[in-house]
Amino acid sequence: MANGYKKDEIINKLENLKDISTLYKEDFINYRGDTTDTKEKYTEVIAEWLIKNFNLFDNIKKITRQSSYKVDTHDGKHNNQNSNRLEEIMAIEIFNQKSLNILGKVIDYQTPLKDKLGDEAGKIDIVSYDKDNKIVYLLELKREDSKETMLRCVLEIFTYSKTLDKDKFLEDFNLPKDTKIKASPLVFFNSSQHKEMIEGDNKFLKQLMDRLDIEPFYIIKNSNYYAIV
Repeated sequence: MANGYKKDEIINKLENLKDISTLYKEDFINYRGDTTDTKEKYTEVIAEWLIKNFNLFDNIKKITRQSSYKVDTHDGKHNNQNSNRLEEIMAIEIFNQKSLNILGKVIDYQTPLKDKLGDEAGKIDIVSYDKDNKIVYLLELKREDSKETMLRCVLEIFTYSKTLDKDKFLEDFNLPKDTKIKASPLVFFNSSQHKEMIEGDNKFLKQLMDRLDIEPFYIIKNSNYYAIV
C-alpha cells in the first residue's frame, strides 16, 4: 500500500526511468491504492502511461546466452539446502510432477537468462511445453501469499520473454523452430493478484496485457499436486 502520491508524481517516476528492462523491479510498480488527487489506482495510471508509450518496450534488449538455456544440473532436486525462496521450491515440486494440466509437460525450472555475470536478467521459474498446440509457456510463479501487483508479474515475465533469444532457446530444448512462445504469470487462485483481476476496474491493466499478449494462469495445490483452474 502506498499513500500520498498524486498522479503526476507517479507519471514523473515513469518519465525518469532510465531502463525499461528494469521497470518491473521499481517499488512503485507494487503500489496499491489510489492517487490522492484523481483517485485512480496507481496500477491503472502506470498501465495507461505504458500503453501511450508502448514503443518503449522495443528498448528491452535481447540477451543471447552462450551457454545452453537447458541446464544439465536441473534434476528436480533441491541443490541449495539453504534456499528460503518458496518460489524455487514450488517450481521444483511442479517440475517433479511432470505436467501442468493444459500447459503441457513441465520441461524446466529456474531457466537462466544471463549470459555474463553483469547482465540484468533473472530466471524463468517454470517452462512447460504443450506439444499438441506447439506452445512453450514461460511462467512466472508467485507464492500464494505474494503481495506483488499483477502489473508487476506481467512486466516481469514480459521482460524475460523479450530478453530471451527465442531461436537459441528452442534449439537448446530441441523444440520445433515454429513453436510459439507465450509468457504468463502463474499465480494462485484467490491470491491478491487473482482478486485484482476479478474485482474492480482494471481497464488499462487489461488493455496492456492484451497488447503484450499476456494471459495469467491460476493454480491451486491439492495435497502435493499443483493444478490449473
